[in-house]
Amino acid sequence: MVTRSDILGYAEENYKTISEHLWTRYPNYEVLRHKHNKKWYAIIMSVPKNKVGLEGDEVIDILDIKCEPELVVPLSSREGFSRAYHMNKEHWLTIILNGTVSDKEIYSLIDTSYEMTK
Repeated sequence: MVTRSDILGYAEENYKTISEHLWTRYPNYEVLRHKHNKKWYAIIMSVPKNKVGLEGDEVIDILDIKCEPELVVPLSSREGFSRAYHMNKEHWLTIILNGTVSDKEIYSLIDTSYEMTK
């Protein structure tokens, strides 16, 4: 199961990105963005399950990434995915970090998001 820590390590190792905490009110929100253009390619957040279509109010980690618009709907209908939480729902996708989505797929989607936002 990919964790927040795994994603942050992946971003640092592959893209030399260190997460940024932009909001004191939300200390568990971490943005990953390009150094040269400041565009975000991912954000990790801790949100209640019911914010991403799951039952309950337990707080979970999610990852929002930029995604090809034609993939957003099909992916968001799969278990472990949701329409983007708190981002543009046409261009962003939420991955629920609960072990449902494979490590390989998560890293591939991060790579795609990074390339799309270059």
